[in-house]
Amino acid sequence: MKNKGTFTISLDFELYWGVFEKVNLQDRLTYFRNTREVIPRMLELFNKFNVHVTWATVGMLFAENWEEWEEINPVCKPNYLNQHVNPYRLQEIYGKRKELEFCFFAPDLIKQIISSENQELASHTYSHYFCQEEGQDEASFDADLEIAVKLAKRLGVDLKSLVFPRNQIRQDYLKICSQHGIEAVRSNPIDWYWNETGKETLMKKVFRTGDAFIPLGSKKSYKLSDTNLEEVIQLKASRFLRPYSSKSIINALRLRRILKEMESAAIDKEHYHLWWHPHNFGTFPQESLAGLEIILNKYKELQLRYGMQSFTMKEISNF
Repeated sequence: MKNKGTFTISLDFELYWGVFEKVNLQDRLTYFRNTREVIPRMLELFNKFNVHVTWATVGMLFAENWEEWEEINPVCKPNYLNQHVNPYRLQEIYGKRKELEFCFFAPDLIKQIISSENQELASHTYSHYFCQEEGQDEASFDADLEIAVKLAKRLGVDLKSLVFPRNQIRQDYLKICSQHGIEAVRSNPIDWYWNETGKETLMKKVFRTGDAFIPLGSKKSYKLSDTNLEEVIQLKASRFLRPYSSKSIINALRLRRILKEMESAAIDKEHYHLWWHPHNFGTFPQESLAGLEIILNKYKELQLRYGMQSFTMKEISNF
């Protein structure tokens, strides 16, 4: 691995739990139906190109329905000062709407991920936990992660990797992660506009968006030897695969940027870590899958030319 470039994809699998405080569910029903349909097709593409992927999954998706969800919830819950970001309030709003459960629960899709070759089931915490929100604390984070680990064990999976929701990484919470068996987490790029993602500003958003199309920050690939190798390995994200846009020039620019960065990583024998949410494919599923296939074709080209290798987060932590 030291003499070859490496490639990781990590996905934040959330459904409505990942955006509930931002968007109205009734406006996104087709979006989440498309998301559910596109995930098996993603798995087919990953298998076709032999790409190893980490699926950081919100633990609430493991439940079959609201009744089971209520049974498995932790006793110790985060006491967010801003209750608008509290996911536990959603049962009062949607708990009697059986026809909407497909936006909240997905045990069938989780089982497909587990049964697919080279796919790692990882944690996105149980409740899409916001680690930088006022009111939460170590005790509620510990209780949240404990439930996530237990749910995965029911399916025969030991969780080894974790992605902090909204990239709100907390260095002081890594010890709790380690205590629950987590060996690798995804961390943020070193650029200033990725610092403290729980405290967003317009300028941060502008620079993050702009950097998807033109170079505004640091080089996005890096040497794995430079990775923080303490009790939990921190694997920096390289690039967020932004959603497909109906403007062709924007799509061409964002894809070209990713493909160039991948090639640079392969040539320089560095690591490239691409991530997105499966629901980002919900608006333009066909076009999004076509774009993904272009990226995966590029990986195969780089594998043949430079020996680039694909690994999950867990696999990298085992080296």
